[in-house]
Amino acid sequence: MATTEPEQREWKRPTAFYNHYVKWAVYLVIAVFLLWSAWNMRISLDRMLQGWDSAVGLVTSMFPPEFTPFKMNLLIEGMTESIAMSIIATIIGVIISIPVAFMAAENIAPRPVYWVGRGIITVSRAFHELIIAIIVVKAVGIGALAGVIALSYKTVGFWAKLLAEDIEDIDTGQKEAVKATGASQNQTLLFGVVPQVLPRAIGLTIYRWDINIRHSTIVGIVGAGGIGSTLLNSFDQYDYDFFLTIILAIILVVMIGELVSTYIRGRIQ
Repeated sequence: MATTEPEQREWKRPTAFYNHYVKWAVYLVIAVFLLWSAWNMRISLDRMLQGWDSAVGLVTSMFPPEFTPFKMNLLIEGMTESIAMSIIATIIGVIISIPVAFMAAENIAPRPVYWVGRGIITVSRAFHELIIAIIVVKAVGIGALAGVIALSYKTVGFWAKLLAEDIEDIDTGQKEAVKATGASQNQTLLFGVVPQVLPRAIGLTIYRWDINIRHSTIVGIVGAGGIGSTLLNSFDQYDYDFFLTIILAIILVVMIGELVSTYIRGRIQ
């Protein structure tokens, strides 16, 4: 018997936009909101011109970049610390995120456990890592430990949320087949759920590590270790040529991390 391809559904405009009054009302609201936002920022032409002159002077003072042995040692130490922070924070964050992700999956967790898991994810996602880094620096002091804690905290909200959504999208038939053999709840999760989400979990881990490399250069600005501290010190000391050297090094490391993570995710998935 010949098979026919399913008919493609034709896109249709949302019903609300058939009404011209509703459509133009939406456009008007958007235009008013944009104008109000621009007016509320109080950006004057004089201020823009002054800022442009300052920016040109700043960029000019950055060239050429500084590559003296002493400054390069500072650069290598700070960048090495940032990379180490990203690796440790990713490992710790993923270990904490695994049970949270299973708790936050609606199709496998009891309702009270589900809400606890979702609450943990929400709290972790509610604050920027810089805010967490400031709090942790006050608690444990300046250094890489504060950065690791801040990045680990943010990893939980990101990694657990995405994995929980993948768990909710698994093939329930495979899970039920394992359960029908008389397997316990833990065995059902281990053999019916984990194999389906394992490649995605590995991909998310690599992706989060890539993010943590970038964020590790930011949290150092508030004293949480890494190259960010070196970056801030160079700027405070008006050492703009070394500042540019650090910026170029950060871009290089982020690009390498992006290429590595893309390659590994492609091989896994």
